[in-house]
Amino acid sequence: MIKNIKAKTLLSSKKEGIDDYFGIRYTMNLYRGCQFGCIYCDSRSACYGIENFSDVLIKENALELLEKELRSKRKKGTIGTGSMNDPYMPVEKKTELTRGALKLIKKYRFPLHVITKGSLVVRDTDLLKEISKVYAAVSFTITASDDKLAKQIEPHAPSSSKRFEAIKKLSGEGIYTGIVLTPILPFITDTKENIEEIVVKAKEAGAGYILCWFGMTIREGQREYFYNELDKRFPGLKEKYIKRYRCNYSCPVPLHDELYKMFNNLCRKGNIETRMKFYKDSKPEQISLFN
Repeated sequence: MIKNIKAKTLLSSKKEGIDDYFGIRYTMNLYRGCQFGCIYCDSRSACYGIENFSDVLIKENALELLEKELRSKRKKGTIGTGSMNDPYMPVEKKTELTRGALKLIKKYRFPLHVITKGSLVVRDTDLLKEISKVYAAVSFTITASDDKLAKQIEPHAPSSSKRFEAIKKLSGEGIYTGIVLTPILPFITDTKENIEEIVVKAKEAGAGYILCWFGMTIREGQREYFYNELDKRFPGLKEKYIKRYRCNYSCPVPLHDELYKMFNNLCRKGNIETRMKFYKDSKPEQISLFN
């Protein structure tokens, strides 16, 4: 189901200031719900209160709110997308909400970090190049190098191959582009072959960085959906999860330390960073005489 809703606010500020993983100060969700259907998505967790995450709610007043909020922000900081949905899911092709938001971000000269699985982001290369004069990064979530395996766990998302192609196009235009290599699903994508292939393909595509965590999260709401999908797609695997992780929230893969060591060695050899370069405000903060 797709329907329009009215939002009260659009940008959310990070309580801790700047996220030390993605460099994000403000999060922006133009939609509620997602069309990609990834079986592991943490946004299905009950704590977020989304009744049916497969329904897509379009925030029809999003651009009006965004312009108002950008005008009122005293502190520049990186705006991040993709925390509770994907900004480049199929509906975006028609609504162009994300493209409209990028125009406003360019207008008000804010930095931007797009996190997506959507190859549609290439459409907005012109705007991303302009925003890059301040700061822009595009991170593609890639969890499986093999398209068939990716289709099983991310059934409605563009193939991994298309995402690598998009990285190549964007990096070729001088846009800071990389990969989010997480989640890594225990007993499914946590093989040395998968990790090595992703790093090799990232290098070939011109990715500047790979951010990774070798594990996944499982909590109420998300857990039930994920286990149901495991029964359909990987019969017998649910029992291995229950035995190993019980009701744990954080679920690191069995070969966690070994894979990290291999990953870091591969990135070092390929001259790929494992941390991002963040936006830095060129304007020094004023120091009060009374401090």
